[in-house]
Amino acid sequence: MLLTLGLNHNTAPIDIREKLAFSPDRLSHSLQSLNKLASIEEAAILSTCNRTEIYCDTTTQQADELITWLAAHHQLDENNIRNYLYSHTEHHSIKHMSRVACGLDSMVLGEPQILGQMKTAYQQAAEAGTLGKYLGRLFQHTFQVAKKVRTDTAIGSSPVSVAFAGVKLAQQIFGDLQDQTALLIGAGETIELSAQHLKEQGIGRLIVANRTLEKAHTIASQGNGYAIEIKDIPEHLSEADIIISSTASSLPILGKGSVETAIAKRKHKPMFMMDLAVPHDIEKEVGSLSDVYLYCVDDLKNIVDVGLQSRREAAEQAEDIIDIQVSHFQTWIRAQDASKTIYQLRTQSDKTREEVLQKAINSLNNGQPAEHVLERLASDLTNKILHAPSSTLKQAASEGNNELLSAAQQLFNLKK
Repeated sequence: MLLTLGLNHNTAPIDIREKLAFSPDRLSHSLQSLNKLASIEEAAILSTCNRTEIYCDTTTQQADELITWLAAHHQLDENNIRNYLYSHTEHHSIKHMSRVACGLDSMVLGEPQILGQMKTAYQQAAEAGTLGKYLGRLFQHTFQVAKKVRTDTAIGSSPVSVAFAGVKLAQQIFGDLQDQTALLIGAGETIELSAQHLKEQGIGRLIVANRTLEKAHTIASQGNGYAIEIKDIPEHLSEADIIISSTASSLPILGKGSVETAIAKRKHKPMFMMDLAVPHDIEKEVGSLSDVYLYCVDDLKNIVDVGLQSRREAAEQAEDIIDIQVSHFQTWIRAQDASKTIYQLRTQSDKTREEVLQKAINSLNNGQPAEHVLERLASDLTNKILHAPSSTLKQAASEGNNELLSAAQQLFNLKK
């Protein structure tokens, strides 16, 4: 029985999510502890800043034992966390995992990072030895579904943040970014996202300017870059092909004069400037300069709105793909159930055959006629193998269970 238990940004505030998060360096221990529960046969844990989810192959449909373990593992009262949790079983669990991997359940619709985090969760469970046939296959299936959704829909192609929109615009102006230098001003979330997107698009070099050099260095270290203080921007401005600024300053960081000087040093090579601050970090007059492409938050919001609509439409297509793929995985599960039943039937039949055969060998050793022994062997084998199904069919007939009788006729290929 597949079972998912979890909480996310929609069901729990950040303080609860933090209390139920799993430390990466203790995850292997947590998985092995979880796998010792009587009902758990396989287990994996996904833990990010926005969600914690436990995926299991269990012997029960109930999540109570899992909730008790989760609360005890984090030294919390389970009554204080129960209302923040959700659970899914069987095909609902399969569908949920696919939706998570495709970014359909994320804070930012269609974001790709969650797929990498799920792959990490799979790898950690594999290394901890808590994955088996069913859950391991489900993860692989989920990754294939996510790849298909990325390939067949536009779920991740349209900008849904001003940072992403700005980087896309920069690509339209410069094309390949590997020979370009980007100057990022600030060190908040928007600048971090911008640095991440620039790195993903192969930016050649990053310069990060901030009042606190340590924060700037943390962001710059993500790419081939270095940190400077804001007061040193004029010395480096001419190096920048792309400038993205997002600070909390009450006064502009860049004025028309300093940008004019930088343009002259660049011999009028174009500069792309994105002002994501409110109030503005870059004087509006800068936009009037030749060879400067200046965009502000309002300019990019229109692009983001179009991008969100595009992703919503792609999400509808993705849901259809997921529904079909869930059905395919359920077909595989049913095939495994049939294989298990066939194995049990053959094992039981082999045991019966060995018992009857040994009885026949003993009779031959005692001098009984071979013809008589063979007739008795055939009769005993037939009776023993058909005894249980015959009793079940008689019971079904007395109860009017025609469905089972029809199934038996089909199973044994009997002519009516």
